[in-house]
Amino acid sequence: MSNSNIKKLTFPVTGMTCVGCASSVENILNKMDGVTEAGVNFASNTVLVSYDSKKVSKEQLKSNLQSAGYDIIISEKNAKEEQEEQQDKAYKEVKKRTFWAAILTLPVFVLGMFFMSWTPGNYISLIFATPVLFIFGRSFFINAWKQAKHKKVNMDTLVALSTGIAYLFSLFSTFFPSVLESQGITAHVYYEAATVIITFILLGKVMEEKAKSNTSSALKKLMGLQPKTLRAIINGTEQEIPIEAVEKGNIIIIRPGERVPVDGVVIQGNSFVNESMITGEPVPVEKYEGEKVFAGTVNQKGSFHFTAEKVGKDTLLSQIIKRVQEAQGSKAPVQQLVDKIASIFVPIVIGVAILTFIVWMSLGGDLAFSHGLTTAIAVLIVACPCALGLATPTAIMVGIGLGAENNILIKDAESLELGHKVDAIILDKTGTITRGKPNVTDEKWLINENKAILRSKLLALEADSEHPLADAVIRKLKEEGVEPSKMTDFNSITGRGVQAKDEDGKTFFIGNRALVEGQGIAIDEALNDTVQKWQNEAKTVVFFTDDKQLLAILGIADEIKENSIQAIKDLKGLGVDVYMLTGDNQNTATAVAQQVGISEFKGGVMPSDKSDFVQQLQKDGRVVAMVGDGINDSEALAQADVGIAMGHGSDIAMDVAKITLTTSDLAAIPKALKLSSRTVKGIRQNLFWAFFYNVISIPVAAGVLYSVNGFLLDPMIAGAAMAFSSVSVVLNSLRLKNIKL
Repeated sequence: MSNSNIKKLTFPVTGMTCVGCASSVENILNKMDGVTEAGVNFASNTVLVSYDSKKVSKEQLKSNLQSAGYDIIISEKNAKEEQEEQQDKAYKEVKKRTFWAAILTLPVFVLGMFFMSWTPGNYISLIFATPVLFIFGRSFFINAWKQAKHKKVNMDTLVALSTGIAYLFSLFSTFFPSVLESQGITAHVYYEAATVIITFILLGKVMEEKAKSNTSSALKKLMGLQPKTLRAIINGTEQEIPIEAVEKGNIIIIRPGERVPVDGVVIQGNSFVNESMITGEPVPVEKYEGEKVFAGTVNQKGSFHFTAEKVGKDTLLSQIIKRVQEAQGSKAPVQQLVDKIASIFVPIVIGVAILTFIVWMSLGGDLAFSHGLTTAIAVLIVACPCALGLATPTAIMVGIGLGAENNILIKDAESLELGHKVDAIILDKTGTITRGKPNVTDEKWLINENKAILRSKLLALEADSEHPLADAVIRKLKEEGVEPSKMTDFNSITGRGVQAKDEDGKTFFIGNRALVEGQGIAIDEALNDTVQKWQNEAKTVVFFTDDKQLLAILGIADEIKENSIQAIKDLKGLGVDVYMLTGDNQNTATAVAQQVGISEFKGGVMPSDKSDFVQQLQKDGRVVAMVGDGINDSEALAQADVGIAMGHGSDIAMDVAKITLTTSDLAAIPKALKLSSRTVKGIRQNLFWAFFYNVISIPVAAGVLYSVNGFLLDPMIAGAAMAFSSVSVVLNSLRLKNIKL
């Protein structure tokens, strides 16, 4: 087989509604001649196919899947948009079908439960039930038939069988009750059972489709970070060109407030650029000649020219988009317990129903047919998946509601189910452990006379400064009621600070250590120790001087949140290993990690480094949660088993993450993990109750007690047992509301 013929392509898939569907798509493709490997990702609705293009074409792959009720989008142009359009259409369609199914089911349920002996009620129920099953619930029958053609069964099979047989038996009972009664069979109708099952399972599908329709919003917002047009110098003249037309080597002009369109190097001018999407740090970085700039970052007040070095798919932003896309698609989907059970349970139930009929026909004597038919129907009805279908969604819905009451918004049932398994959690620093906003934490004045006047001069200096840390000083001084004095001859000293003169012509400076040393002002040993101490505590030290002496030093830092230390202790108490990753420097990372009690940490990490770290932990068999608030965290949030975004963070982080905290308090994270544990416990209890009835009722429905005491389970009682199992599941789920996290 020639390697040149082997193609490896990812196709968007449509028509999948459960993990069983994903398995079917995989099997269908893998059985095709020429396909070497096919792997479906249910989380991203994609399939990666490796195939020999000489033996099989994309069109044949598509055709084969269409015959089984699925489809792939083979057009490379706008494939993602087409998939999103189809998902949106599917969501609207299933939402409409669920609404009308519920409207028509209500009168059928009322008639079946409270007016079961009223003969006209049977005809009214028939009129309402028919469209519920065969118009609004037709997908279950269509999918069951397509699965059967490929010798497969899933929950759709059992739904179609149980509701279909209940409907047909009810139809016969409605028009020919005397025929059944002459055979000793009660002419009861089960329209309400059939319609309630269809409506409840449609409701579950609405929730699934809603979740799928929201998956691409994060990528859309990431793509929106890149401007559509830019201003470049082409052939010596300034021109506005589309982003697609920019080439490597073009000189690009960036004005105040604009986003950087591509990666490059500054060749003229200087400014501060907000690079929080890369580093997560709130303080903009100063850019001057020779400094690198990156696509998607935001320029502040200055202007500069830069040479384009990386364009199109090579920019850092494009790489982030690509990795988020891959991470969202690479997560192995959690195999739903219900789907696992269904693959075994459905064939067993069908087998028991057939065996029951055969045994009664062989050994049932004069009433062999009537008893055989009654018991077979009773088996299928009592095994109806209503309780099974309710077991997970009811517990999940109550769990999601309880989470919302505790500042935990859960968008994805999978994350709620996985949370209790988390044994490694990664925390971003800025905005997660810390407040994400620099403040003046310390100040030391070296002279006491005229301190109020000097503070006014300090405020005037910082008010004219473009340095991002100036805001922290301005905020503090204004809160203390300081008014700025009049200053003239303001001048910015690149890479060092600013200077200005007061009304007496005296020059004042504020900036970094290099500025002080440049003025020939000495820093004594005691003060140097203070500076070193503050720096070890992850504080930026700012020096305020006149032209002769040092007047004051200020410590500016991103403070640790009040409850961060306790929350980290609580996580460790749950047996979770805590890591910290930050784009800030290693010294700052060390200082913060020591203060909050984290021993495993890294500083200076890029967005891709965070994602790689998550993957490494996952390769080691860990279940990983990632907590972050910025664009730079989006890759890792997408890659993690459980992504948790801080509510005050970027929209992109919240879109990628499956859990969002509406509070900035880290204490909500241990609560989220406890909520997951209790919800999963509730799901397991529900599944127990769902199957408890089946284990007892199926043999009874099959007639095992007939030889002992002559008891046969009437299908009407079977329907009541099924309903009771559903009620018990719902009541058990509602118990979760009383849990204190």
